[in-house]
Amino acid sequence: MTIKGMFEKLGIFIEDNAISILIIAFLLIFVAIGGAQQIEMKSGTDTFVEKTSQLYQDYDHLYLNLFGKESIVVIVEGNDVRNAGVFEAIDRLEQMAAPIPNVVKTSSAASVIKDANYQLTGRSLIPTREADIQQLAASYVPEYLLPDDTHTLVFIKMAGDITDKHKQEVLRELNTAVEMSAFPPDYNIIVTGDPAFTISMNNEMMSSMRVLLMYSVILMVFVLYLVFKHVRWRLMPLAIVLLGIIYTFGAMGYLKIPMTMVSTAAFPVLIGLGIDYAIQFHNRIEEELDRGESSAEAVVNTIKHTGPAVLIALTITALGFISLSTSPVPMIQDFSKLLLIGIVMCFLSSLFIGVILIYYLDSLRNIRVLRMEQIRSMLDLPLLRNFSQPDTMNKNAGGTDAGPKQESDLIGRLIHATTTFTLKHPAVILVIAAVFCANGLYVDSFVPIETDTQTFVPQDMQALLDLKHLSDITGGDDQLNLIIKTGDVTDPAVLHWIDDFARHEVERRDNIYSSDSIVTLIKSMNGGVIPDNSGDIERLYDKMSEDNRDMYMYGSNTLLLNLNIGDAMGGIGLEGIDALSDIVQEDIKWMLPPPDMSITITGGSIVFSEVIDALTSGRIFMTYLGLMLVFMGLLAIYRDLTKALVPVVTMFMVIGWAGGLMYYMGMVYTPMTATLGALILGVGSEYAVLMMERYYEEKDKGAGPVEAMQEASVTRPA
Repeated sequence: MTIKGMFEKLGIFIEDNAISILIIAFLLIFVAIGGAQQIEMKSGTDTFVEKTSQLYQDYDHLYLNLFGKESIVVIVEGNDVRNAGVFEAIDRLEQMAAPIPNVVKTSSAASVIKDANYQLTGRSLIPTREADIQQLAASYVPEYLLPDDTHTLVFIKMAGDITDKHKQEVLRELNTAVEMSAFPPDYNIIVTGDPAFTISMNNEMMSSMRVLLMYSVILMVFVLYLVFKHVRWRLMPLAIVLLGIIYTFGAMGYLKIPMTMVSTAAFPVLIGLGIDYAIQFHNRIEEELDRGESSAEAVVNTIKHTGPAVLIALTITALGFISLSTSPVPMIQDFSKLLLIGIVMCFLSSLFIGVILIYYLDSLRNIRVLRMEQIRSMLDLPLLRNFSQPDTMNKNAGGTDAGPKQESDLIGRLIHATTTFTLKHPAVILVIAAVFCANGLYVDSFVPIETDTQTFVPQDMQALLDLKHLSDITGGDDQLNLIIKTGDVTDPAVLHWIDDFARHEVERRDNIYSSDSIVTLIKSMNGGVIPDNSGDIERLYDKMSEDNRDMYMYGSNTLLLNLNIGDAMGGIGLEGIDALSDIVQEDIKWMLPPPDMSITITGGSIVFSEVIDALTSGRIFMTYLGLMLVFMGLLAIYRDLTKALVPVVTMFMVIGWAGGLMYYMGMVYTPMTATLGALILGVGSEYAVLMMERYYEEKDKGAGPVEAMQEASVTRPA
């Protein structure tokens, strides 16, 4: 059975079961809403880096699981933060924050002063005398908790692997705790940190997605009124594609496809593609009705003739989008899944719902016209004779005579003139296009890549301003995390090597500003020196608080050395961080550690450096893979080399032009624009195929090449 025969049977089935299909489609809306509520927002490291990569494994399993605790930071700022009123309010805040689910630890200058006061006096309280507070703060509070006299920081630490939903719950309860802590007046309290920024960015993504959808709908209404005026119910395609979008949201939730900063851009793309599918079916059924066929016959013929053509276009588009799934960046893989699901949902909505609705609307119109004719005949009122003429005229406007009308309008004349000019100078046009393509492909390699998530949000977003303010106070908190595996954490040789290496890196490497490790605590407890025997070291471990020890030591064989690199993300960038990591690795080889030690360099900044390679090599590979898939798909469908090559060569040209435009306009590649080649291929190949199909259709009718191309350019698709 041919594909048209299959679609003819499908058309008969749809016409026979139209009411049942509409009921099922209506019920599926509620199913989709249930799925949409399960969609999870993601913007963390695992959306940038594949979980199976070694870098991610080192970061997730070695660092986050053993030592990693994400912190919400509360900034307290005022004229003088070293006073009893401020520290007592901080103490109240910590007591309310500690029981919050998923909070594993709190730390502040107030808690350090309380612990120090307990060791000296046996009372775990904030001293009432200002002199005592000043003395304890100067002697015991580390600089990262009390950077200066006007700022102090409170760290609310959470497990490193909790979900964004749980982070949002912690943040909400923490904000309530801040309000109830009764800080003295004239002090500014800011809740910030990476988790707070991530939550705000997720909220911004959802807000932006709603705005994108709204603008897409408004623009599509305008376009439909402008260029789709030859049919009745011209906004029907928009309603159909929005139904497909609803189904897509539901599928996202049930299939656990997260919403990321890239996937938010999928929905305007789906609206554009889905509208085209809906218009193809809408256009054809109007033509069938114009020929005088019954509504049932129009449904069957529309699905029989239009279904295969749209399915071919969808298949070619899908082949272009499938190439996105080869990207090593998880958020781009999810983007690919979302686009593939979306175009299928929009196609099914157009095929089943769109055709049926027009079928019923036309049937109702015919009933209305028949009743008016009966009334006219009964009352013999001439004024009613023309009552139904607007519908008839509008219907006729969508028939086979629409071609001349299109040619007479402004858009049609402009396209006709452009096509005529192009056909008169084909060699010149092709040479210019090829030159621009070659230049674009060359300069594309020089387009910079931006992976700093802070640049992906509005620069006036309050959460971003707060995070930058924290960075200004602390000088930045980016780190290289060195996970040290050793046979004995009490071995003096191990601690001496950590101390010597950390001092060497801070003194010799310009972008390493400080270090902290278990050695830092040991030296502070032992007069600035490391004990020479394991027994003394073990006794010092026993004296440490469990929280302090767990920050740098796991079990009896794993230690952590942090090298602070300030605001490296905003300074030297990911490429600089990657280079600095290589330098530290070389220094480890030069300053050989004890024989039983192994060292792994990790950290959030280093994990993101893998994104650079993914976005450069990955985007190029998936673009050319997409070209190959589309070519093979077209060759399999048409079994004609020319028909397979024409759309592919056309899209290859456009991809080259896009790279040139990005370079000369000073644009950068982001996780979104890295998909540009595959998007151009997926979206553009559909239009190239439809144009080519119409060209060969006109040639089959006897038109010459020039006339066929002019007709294909200005005549709406059949």
